[in-house]
Amino acid sequence: MAYLVVRMRGTVNVPYWANTTLESLNLSKKFRATIVPESTEYSGMLNRIRQLVTWCRVDNETVKDLLDKKGRKTASQPLRESDLPKEYGNLDKLAIDIANDAVVLSKLNGIKPWFALNPPRGGFKKSVKKQTTQNGILGENILLIDLVKKMM
Repeated sequence: MAYLVVRMRGTVNVPYWANTTLESLNLSKKFRATIVPESTEYSGMLNRIRQLVTWCRVDNETVKDLLDKKGRKTASQPLRESDLPKEYGNLDKLAIDIANDAVVLSKLNGIKPWFALNPPRGGFKKSVKKQTTQNGILGENILLIDLVKKMM
């Protein structure tokens, strides 16, 4: 399985150590999303910046929707089937491999390793400044998939 990570807080007053961690995750701006493998290294990085991001496990359908609607080539053009690597004939195969940790999104050539999302339609229903344990949305959030669908 893989994690879908979304940066929810902005770029002002972010400590240097958190900024370098966010840059290594390709989350340089607010409402950027990426998909990272589920490993101890990435789990440690996510726990370190849990005041700035939210994450959850991702399924094949969500990965396919993200690639289809918000996927971009390196020239900021929309992603098409012809732009995919040769071993992937369509988005379904690529989405399954990304969701199952067979391929890392940042290692694919010609595809940007992040997705630029919009603010959610209808607004946030919980606080953007609090953790999920305090009735917020930051940290590990099982309701993130529904929120990301509103942000696409």
